[in-house]
Formats: sequence, C-alpha cells, structure tokens
Amino acid sequence: MFNLGGTQTLIVDHFAEAGAFLKESGGDETVLLPGKQVPEGTDAGSLLTVFLYRDSEDRLIATTQTPRLQRGEIALLTVKQTSPIGAFLDWGLAKDLFLPFKETKGEIRPGQQVLVTLYVDKSRRLAASMRVDRLLSAESPYRAGDRITGTVYAVKDDIGAFVAVDDRYFGLIPRQELYARLKPGDPVEARVTRVRPDGKLDLSPRKKAYAQMGPDAEVILEHLQAAGGILGVGDKSDAELIRTELSLSKNAFKRAAGHLLKEGKIRIYDDRIEAADHQP
Repeated sequence: MFNLGGTQTLIVDHFAEAGAFLKESGGDETVLLPGKQVPEGTDAGSLLTVFLYRDSEDRLIATTQTPRLQRGEIALLTVKQTSPIGAFLDWGLAKDLFLPFKETKGEIRPGQQVLVTLYVDKSRRLAASMRVDRLLSAESPYRAGDRITGTVYAVKDDIGAFVAVDDRYFGLIPRQELYARLKPGDPVEARVTRVRPDGKLDLSPRKKAYAQMGPDAEVILEHLQAAGGILGVGDKSDAELIRTELSLSKNAFKRAAGHLLKEGKIRIYDDRIEAADHQP
C-alpha cells in the first residue's frame, strides 16, 4: 500500500514520456515520478526513496523532494495566502498545503507561521491541522526551574496559552502568567514552574521574582517617560488595571515600584506614580 503523506522506497517499474513509474515490491499499482525529478542513471529495477502526495489534479504522485512536514510530524509552516475556506501553507513542494478553516485556531494571516500536523481527510487528500495536541507527549525530560523553548499552538482567554515545548511536549502558560498577548505560531522562552501529576508542564515566561524585578522596573520607567512623568496606576490600583497598563501582575508591579522608590526615581501614591523629577 502506498504511504500517502510519507516517504517510501519504491522500485522503478518502467519509463514513459511523463517520467518513471514506480511500484512496491510484489505490487502491480504504479505511481508517477515526473521526468524532471528522476535521478540521472536510474534504470528499471532501481530503488528510489520518494514522498507521496497528490498533485493539483488530485492524482497520486511521487517526488524526490523532501517536504517540511510528513504524516505523524509537527512543523512550523508559513501561511502563503488565506481564503474563506482556509489557508494555504508553504511546505516545500510545488503544490501548497491546504489548512481547512475548521482545523485552524485563532486568526490566520499571510506571512504568519503556524504549528501544524499533516493528516489525510475523508476525500483521501492531504491537509494540515493546527490541532497538534494529539501528537504531543507528557513524558518530557524537564523539571521545575528548567528553561524551555516552544511554540504557541492555541490560546484560550480563560485558560492561557498552550505551548508545544520543543514542538514535542505539552506545556501551558496559565492565564495568570500571561502578561503579553500571544497568538498561535509565536515562539516562547519560558521557565517550568511545575510538572503536573500527568506530566504536563506549567510555564512562566517570566524569570524568578528577584531576577525579574530589574526588567519590570525598566518597564515602569519607560511607561512613565511615555506618559510625561505621571502614570495612572498606584499602590491601591486594581490588579487588572495594572495588567492592562503595564502587562505586570500587581505583585510584580509593587516589587518593581518599591525598588524604584528606594532608588529615589519615583514617588508612589494610592492612584498613581510620578517620576521623581516631575514638577506638579
């Protein structure tokens, strides 16, 4: 049986004007390898390793090119164009890979990179899906405190950002740790905060509190400068307001603001902070 969506070593059965026709050992059905892709010196009986997909007319066809994605794999692909029914992705072959609308997560735009897997649809065509979670493993080598890299594959406002760690393992940045807007396809660097009993990883894109305080203080100073020396968040401000204005948690804000106060760079009030050199 031909391995649609994967590589397979086949035997050259015969040649025709269009190219070489390949078959499995002991099989009768053949598949075309276009002439321009037949390696020099290939004869009848030669073994060739090819990738099998469908051409623009939905005919099964072989290629000696290696696509960026095969069945059972996950890969980050670039969106070439979108349409009301889905998107078309660059996967390294002449015919772009179709991503059906029902298999997308979030808004998709040309030029965006999306993490996808490859499947065969009901019409026996190859298609992409952003539902990669079924291929991710909960058996990672990581422990709490480890630094990881990964790719966001879904975002749910009430839960958080779902991350494919190393594009292989389950990870989640919980909602309370999200201080920047993420979208599917975004790369992330994060710290493992907890390994759950089921093996899935809880993540934070922030450093430990003592290491994060300096960068957070710089965020406050930058916003102060942009606001002309007065910022409408203070010691008694609501946590959601602080998150909206500064992309910081209330605890992180208070640590960083306290640090700046000790250095004499700001004044803190219940409803605002001011740059120390600001003239009322």
